[in-house]
Amino acid sequence: REARERGNSVYFPEHVVPMLPEVLSNGLCSLNPEVDRLCMVCEMHISKTGRLESFRFHEGLMRSHARLTYDEMAEIVVDRKIEARKRRGDLVVHLDRLYELYKVLHKARQRRGAIDFETVETRIEFNDQRKIERIVPVIRNDAHRLIEECMILANVAAARFLEKKKICTLYRIHEGPAEDRLEDVRTFLAELGLSLGGGDSPTAKDYARLLKQVQGRPDAQLIQTVLLRSLKQAVYSPDNKGHFGLSLKAYTHFTSPIRRYPDLLVHRAIRHLLRGGKPEEFRYGHADMEVLGDHCSQTERRADEATRDVMDWLKTEYMQDKLGEEFDGIITSVTSFGLFVQLTDIYVEGLVHVTSLKSDYYRFDPVGHRLIGENSGRVYRLGDPIRVLVARVDLEEKKIDFQPVEPEDEAERTPARKSRRGGKGRGKGKGGGKPGSKSAASGKRKGKKKGK
Repeated sequence: REARERGNSVYFPEHVVPMLPEVLSNGLCSLNPEVDRLCMVCEMHISKTGRLESFRFHEGLMRSHARLTYDEMAEIVVDRKIEARKRRGDLVVHLDRLYELYKVLHKARQRRGAIDFETVETRIEFNDQRKIERIVPVIRNDAHRLIEECMILANVAAARFLEKKKICTLYRIHEGPAEDRLEDVRTFLAELGLSLGGGDSPTAKDYARLLKQVQGRPDAQLIQTVLLRSLKQAVYSPDNKGHFGLSLKAYTHFTSPIRRYPDLLVHRAIRHLLRGGKPEEFRYGHADMEVLGDHCSQTERRADEATRDVMDWLKTEYMQDKLGEEFDGIITSVTSFGLFVQLTDIYVEGLVHVTSLKSDYYRFDPVGHRLIGENSGRVYRLGDPIRVLVARVDLEEKKIDFQPVEPEDEAERTPARKSRRGGKGRGKGKGGGKPGSKSAASGKRKGKKKGK
């Protein structure tokens, strides 16, 4: 009952709120090395071209022979470091074969047209006083992608199995872009001399083809961001509508029953069938799954928001001693009330309110993702680089305000204390921008995560 209410585990920096009691999540249900564990097995046969040819599910008993980190796995199969390979002995031949399988699955993914957005996740490193030492990007390597492809394949097998048996379950669905968003995307792309294929119903392959086309362009990150934001969020539903982003006709979540309640429901459905139960005798009906799908989609969003709130607080605390310092950044969002800017190499985001822009009236262009000065013609656009000064840090509200640093301001300014990234401090500049706008503290960005 508690697991159902929580819906999923919640991951904070160096702390986890588990969905299941820790005696289960870290003990009896955890695949610790060299201990026997009950499990649900998905045995799959895959062709040389990466096609899932057949599969079967059965209950089993397993013993893990090793617990590898992603970095260690990469050292063994990607970098092929001698010491790392010696350390794992007889396991290496199996790991090498698994890596060869990944290469086949990756090519199949590309042929299928699954969308690959390159996003940056961050990790906070703390010092001995439990204060932030640094914020670093999480670098994805082929070991991460290998596990991801294997999990996707198992999820597909589970979805196909349950759909064929016509038993009520929860699918992980991701619908295509809404018509109004699609129209905005096409208008935006047309200004750049680009187009999205597929007419009124583009496929994931059309998105993937465009992303490949713009690789290497200076505005590639901008285009990717606009395409990503045109898509809907993935949700849980008893009605299979396919997964647009992965370009799959049927998809569910099967691989993480310890930390996601929908996976637990999928396991129950599979076990019901394996033990001779009939679909119509399953304890959950369509109406039950509708309620559970809505609930689990909501708890997933709730977990994302809680994690984001904690990260925002920690990052705000980290910036408290940096008032007056200057940093380079990238515009990550444009709104009618200003610009959200992420600091380069620090991954902290704050607001440049429209009133802190140079004296002008700035018109918001939502389709072009930009603010345009009516008199000066100055444009601030999503993805543009910008240099900013830290003007205000409010820990209680978890908000950071920046002011833009104009080239002419830098020339006129008397040098002050240097920032940790080689910048220089200064006092507040005069306000400008949009008359009658809200205070900087009132602006709040509402981001969405596009989950798989």
